[in-house]
Amino acid sequence: MAITTTTHLNFRGDARAALEFYQSVFGGHLTVVAYGDFGMPKELPDADKVIFGQVTADNGFSIMAYDVPSQAPAAAPGAATTRENGMTLTGERFFVSVRGETAEEVSALWDKLADGAEIIEKFGPSQWAPGFGMLTDRFGVTWILDVAVAYAG
Repeated sequence: MAITTTTHLNFRGDARAALEFYQSVFGGHLTVVAYGDFGMPKELPDADKVIFGQVTADNGFSIMAYDVPSQAPAAAPGAATTRENGMTLTGERFFVSVRGETAEEVSALWDKLADGAEIIEKFGPSQWAPGFGMLTDRFGVTWILDVAVAYAG
């Protein structure tokens, strides 16, 4: 039995822009369906918002997103993520991790994803990988990008 796991991100009105940005970074096929496409009357405020969105690329990248209905209560804002003395300090419940085989390919993704982002730790060599970096993108999603290596522990 094969199982896949796909991160599903929740936005408040900017899911379409986020998915378009992620497609520009990672490539692949973009699917976006609005609430209005599923029968919501077009005159309602959320009719143009995303009920289902996904980017799927041949390289294995896959992410889903939608817009939380505007009448839904807002979640408490997450705490900032920082790196201090080689440790990640955060109140966030998850990060999105992207791993590649070479520093060159991961660095190229980093350069695109970093556009408009808050850099937590600049991409570069680390103790455990030839390349590691952490950022919070322009949509508030925190990403870890690194070069996959076998753990020698």
